[in-house]
Formats: sequence, structure tokens, C-alpha cells
Amino acid sequence: MVYKVTKRGGYAVVHLAGDVDLSCSPEARKTILDALLGAQHTLVDLSQVSYIDSSGVASLVEGYQTAKKKGLRFGLVGVSEPAMSVLELARLDKVFPIHASVEERLGQDG
Repeated sequence: MVYKVTKRGGYAVVHLAGDVDLSCSPEARKTILDALLGAQHTLVDLSQVSYIDSSGVASLVEGYQTAKKKGLRFGLVGVSEPAMSVLELARLDKVFPIHASVEERLGQDG
């Protein structure tokens, strides 16, 4: 997994790429929670994710729950087909706010 964090329009955008699995999901989790602990609205860009397992999904769920507790906005953007398949299987596509792009989400704030 490769990741980076950028700032866009009041959001921390966590960009994940590659496989988000048991070997790297702790790093994904820490990156997502660090953004939220900095009291920032957070978007997780999954457009470059080729595979995500249950541990990666758990990192997203924990981020979502943390954001709700802190009154922050949280969402997924650009969800790749492999990642969306897993989210749909777990019915989490109905739980997470999912946007086609960061720009689409930012347009909803204006």
C-alpha cells in the first residue's frame, strides 16, 4: 500500500493505493485517525485501491465512527471497482458517504 495525505477545501484527503490488507491496514488506520484527531474533516480516496480486505474495511469503519463522535465530516471518494465490490458485499455502500470525486464532495459544501 502506498498513501499520502493532502489538504483540499478544509478536508484532509487520505489517498490510498494498491492493496489495503492485514499487513498494511494498521498504517491506513493510523493515517485516517491522525487526520481526524487533528480535528479535520476527512475524505479517503480509494480510486487507486486494487484490493481491500476486512482489516482495511475495519479501518474505514473506525474512521467513520471517530468522525461521527467528533462531529466531523467523513467520506469515501473515487471508490475503485474492487473496493466498491467489497463495500457492497458488506452493505457498507449504504453506510459511508460515497462521492465520485473530491471536487464533487467539495461542491456540496458550497
